[in-house]
Amino acid sequence: MTRFSRSELRRELRGVVGLAAPVIVVQLGTMLMGTVDTMMLGRVSEQALAAGALGHAVGTGVIVLGIGILMAMDPLAAQAFGAGDREGMAAQLARGTVLAVLLAVPISLIMAWIGGHLDLLGQKPELQVLAGSYLRWLIPGIAPFLLFWVLRQFLQARSLVRPAVFAIVVANLFNVVADWALIFGHLGLPRLEVKGSAMATSSSRWVLFLALLAAAQPVLRPYWQRVRRAAVTLRGLWQMVKIGFPVAVQVGLEFFVFTTVALMMGNLGARELAAHQIAINLASLSFMVPFGIAGAAATRVGNAIGRGDSQGARLSAAVSLFLGAGVMLLFATLFRLLPASLARLYTIESEVIALAALLIPIAALFQVVDGTQVVGAGILRGAADTRFPAVSAFVGFWLVGLPFGSWLTYGRGMGPQGLWWGLTAGLATVALLLVVRIRIRFRQDLVAVDRV
Repeated sequence: MTRFSRSELRRELRGVVGLAAPVIVVQLGTMLMGTVDTMMLGRVSEQALAAGALGHAVGTGVIVLGIGILMAMDPLAAQAFGAGDREGMAAQLARGTVLAVLLAVPISLIMAWIGGHLDLLGQKPELQVLAGSYLRWLIPGIAPFLLFWVLRQFLQARSLVRPAVFAIVVANLFNVVADWALIFGHLGLPRLEVKGSAMATSSSRWVLFLALLAAAQPVLRPYWQRVRRAAVTLRGLWQMVKIGFPVAVQVGLEFFVFTTVALMMGNLGARELAAHQIAINLASLSFMVPFGIAGAAATRVGNAIGRGDSQGARLSAAVSLFLGAGVMLLFATLFRLLPASLARLYTIESEVIALAALLIPIAALFQVVDGTQVVGAGILRGAADTRFPAVSAFVGFWLVGLPFGSWLTYGRGMGPQGLWWGLTAGLATVALLLVVRIRIRFRQDLVAVDRV
């Protein structure tokens, strides 16, 4: 890539960190809801923890398909803002809102169907009933969660993230109380355990959306007033789908490989699934940091391309990549040094702790390549380059990671550790492909997408 001066690097680093920090808070806050669910269900029973883990994994794998399509807001809104096109920004806000409502329908139907057919996934009978109930009670929260994503991506394109931080704090406080009341039966409510966890999640997603809508009204109102009926056309919606669908494929391939691994863990046993859930939850928590950096990278790269500044886009890409990999090295060190202590935060079951402590050190290497690949995808998304990351995800996760992990687990008898080494190999492959793509793509002049 192009060489940059120290002053340019420092200035861009401040810009990326300034935007990424609150985005990371939002990402961590979103993840924290699931973490609180996991911790509380871990206090109920090993079976409740495993069923909640299964329901959460499958439910997330379904809803991220809609989120991936809506992430087309990143390049479209960011480039429009960089170009000073307020009419274009208003059009993207309207299209995203309409698309979120439309997507909620098929996603709800898919989740309801899966909830009643977990037997087809080879899960043990005792987990099928509990996880199926969990999935069905997630459905009421699908539409507000997708609408929250539209608003937060739109605001993020303008480098405005404080309203989302406010919303995530309010929603998390609500979620803690709702989990405590519905899982354990407090405040005069029945003890609902796994079902109560899902009910709390859906309710919290409504709070999340409404809190963001209220906090962002002063910013959103001028754009809503600029919306014209012509903005919400099939052509405009199709452009968003065309850019966002590869993102959905990429994110879906990644989440579904993790879902597949969770299902394979469930086949190995409830203890293996519970230990895996602890390790993956820790890895997911730290992943929110580079995921936030990736969001900042998409915004800053998109803004730069929108204003015709290819050199600025290259600078944002370089700083974001090194920042994402560097911060994950710190988490890797923590995971390597304190595996058992981290596992004890989730459960008091000694055998689950012991097994999780074997998986968490593998997550140390996992962290570094995971951080690199997600930031790389964010950089390319800012340039509206969304197809290559989807192909990379297929190659890395499904042609390398899952087959390799399956061979280690069943062919070499490594059990849960084999699946984790497979995931690490898959992530490393994706990271390498995306870094090579960025080096090639960003050597050229970067042109904004056509705004319709």
